[in-house]
Amino acid sequence: MAVHVLTTYPEEGAVNASWPALANAESGNHAQLSKWPTKSVHAVGTFGAGGSVAIEGSNDGTNWAVLRDGTGTDIALTAATIVRDILENTRFIRPRVTAGDGTTSLNVIISGM
Repeated sequence: MAVHVLTTYPEEGAVNASWPALANAESGNHAQLSKWPTKSVHAVGTFGAGGSVAIEGSNDGTNWAVLRDGTGTDIALTAATIVRDILENTRFIRPRVTAGDGTTSLNVIISGM
């Protein structure tokens, strides 16, 4: 089941998209954030055993690919202390929990400027 996205505008020129309580194997509904080319992402909550979140992008809303950070590395968030920039600026973006267990419950936040 896809988790709905909550979009807020905390200050002029900025956006936050957040997906609450993503469980193992869940994806968030996509957000359209291409208006904000500079974005960062982090996840907080319970990762569970081996918990990991990929950030995916799509230009058609159907075919998804894992996005990379500024070093060219696929984004895989595995701890709450990790914050990554997002290199590509696709039309649609979403988080997908790629690993975890029954305790996995993650809040993913993407901020754009």
